[in-house]
Amino acid sequence: MDFDLKAYLNVRRLMVENALNTLLPVESERPQKLNEAIRYSVLAPGKRLRPTLVIAAAEALGEDADLVMHVACALECIHVFSLIHDDLPCMDNDDYRRGRLTSHKVYGEAMALLAGDALLALAFELVAANPRSLPLDRVVQTMHIIARASGTRGMVGGQVVDMESQGVEVSQETLFYIHEHKTGALISGSVAAGAVMAGATQSQQEDLQVYGQQIGLAFQIADDILDVVGDEARIGKPVGSDQERDKATYPRLFGLEKSREMAHFHVQRALDALSTFGAGADPLRAIASYIVERDL
Repeated sequence: MDFDLKAYLNVRRLMVENALNTLLPVESERPQKLNEAIRYSVLAPGKRLRPTLVIAAAEALGEDADLVMHVACALECIHVFSLIHDDLPCMDNDDYRRGRLTSHKVYGEAMALLAGDALLALAFELVAANPRSLPLDRVVQTMHIIARASGTRGMVGGQVVDMESQGVEVSQETLFYIHEHKTGALISGSVAAGAVMAGATQSQQEDLQVYGQQIGLAFQIADDILDVVGDEARIGKPVGSDQERDKATYPRLFGLEKSREMAHFHVQRALDALSTFGAGADPLRAIASYIVERDL
């Protein structure tokens, strides 16, 4: 496949960041410190993978980025909300995120907590804004997808089981649950949200759901591997933190080589799910391959 993923990701990242800069609350308005903390975390350097997946899913269906930009920004807000809370002393107690000091290290724990809360609320405000006046049923379904991916049946539920699994031996089933929910749910939800807002048929939604689930799993397995063999300067956080916290990971349960094989397996399943889509889905195909090529 002759597709320049680097250029694609860079253009979409800039589009998302320009939109976020406009849509986020401004520091000159009250509460200034909260707004400053929100912008500090959201506008920190990042890949913007989740909003890019929203856009790529819409493009696979022949729509443009502008149609789903509010939803794309909403997914980034939820992702950053989860990062801010994950970094808190009561959770992972991390000092650095995306190559810079974490929110609570700069603004204090209370302000970091509130910044995360505000971002979760802002995400649904952005989806509800619906500037292109799309059919209401698409907006409602998208809200349901995002809420489910974020809460007890998704990201938050996965985080709880991840915390409960620290320092104990876990089964493959439990590890799969953690990865599918803690990380995979929001990645899969990003693809699904973009598809629904773009008017995907039921069949297209089902295929893209499989794609999203599979790349979500592959992404977290790859992250587990990078925590063992990655470059701290490139991944923006300390290497070895999972092992230090005695977390349940694929390398811990299966070893590095088997984990790499499993990541590639999930990517292939994701690619198979796109077999009925044309060239418009090439960004999704390239992103799937990129996930397991990140210095693994």
